Amino acid sequence: MNSKAVTVAIAFIAVIVGAGWWLFAPGGNDQSPAAASDAVAVAQGSPMVEVQVPDTLSGQAQIGRRGFEGLCVQCHGENASGRQGIGPPLVHRIYEPSHHADAAFLLAAQNGVRAHHWNFGNMPPVEGVTRADVMAITAYVRELQRANGIN
Repeated sequence: MNSKAVTVAIAFIAVIVGAGWWLFAPGGNDQSPAAASDAVAVAQGSPMVEVQVPDTLSGQAQIGRRGFEGLCVQCHGENASGRQGIGPPLVHRIYEPSHHADAAFLLAAQNGVRAHHWNFGNMPPVEGVTRADVMAITAYVRELQRANGIN
């Protein structure tokens, strides 16, 4: 082997060793899984999604907004944005009308629902909620969904 080939081989090995050290050395790579999880730690109860609120709401959705704020906000968050570690966002593609029809909201409020999409535990029935309450709340949620591209 000539000296030029030996120099190239040594340089190649040095690059490989340096890259390995950068990737696998403790604290050497700021993108390690531990660093990434620390960077995205989120406060319990904080919103899970950003929700764009429409400029205007229908009359039924305005009534539903008041009902939502009284009955649902403590778990599902302001403007149905969800609450980290507490309850899911309803402005989410999981709850689009083709997957969860309006009747699903009524059944969930009246009977509760077993956890199946999220790890928040089961949703208990909402005490004292009426069919009219849920219809108005559903109208509010659907208008929020449409404003956020969920149809």
